Amino acid sequence: MSFSFTATIYKVGINPCVPVPKRITDKMLPAKGFIPVKGKINGHSFVQTLVPIKDEEYRLYVNGPMLKGGNAKNGDAAKFVIEQNLHPEIRDPKMLPQFKKRLTEERLMNVFKKLKPSRRKEILKYMGFLKTEESVQRNIVKVIAQLKQQQD
Repeated sequence: MSFSFTATIYKVGINPCVPVPKRITDKMLPAKGFIPVKGKINGHSFVQTLVPIKDEEYRLYVNGPMLKGGNAKNGDAAKFVIEQNLHPEIRDPKMLPQFKKRLTEERLMNVFKKLKPSRRKEILKYMGFLKTEESVQRNIVKVIAQLKQQQD
């Protein structure tokens, strides 16, 4: 079931976000307090997680790709359509083939596997959201450089 609402984007610290109406989140099931969702901002698709805020409505953080795709900025009122993501892919991000190839070529797979599970997941999740091959390659180079430093 999808829900629509309009909200004005504001910043908490440096992070743009919107409050999600309680009438919507009351109909969703949190997992450890968080609610995985998928939806659209001004027609642009996204996958995100609603964050619980003590004594307030859940908050939806509006990241850079969401702002750009939705042609929105801080202070704009944006139209959101969201639904609970009952099968979030975020929980088990897949390794990109080109990243696996570079780790193998550079003999860094073991160094990568020794990272904390949360760090490995963060890297794989981030790479999975990159849109262009150029961005993927640029970030693979950065991660390989960091892993080489840890290897020393």
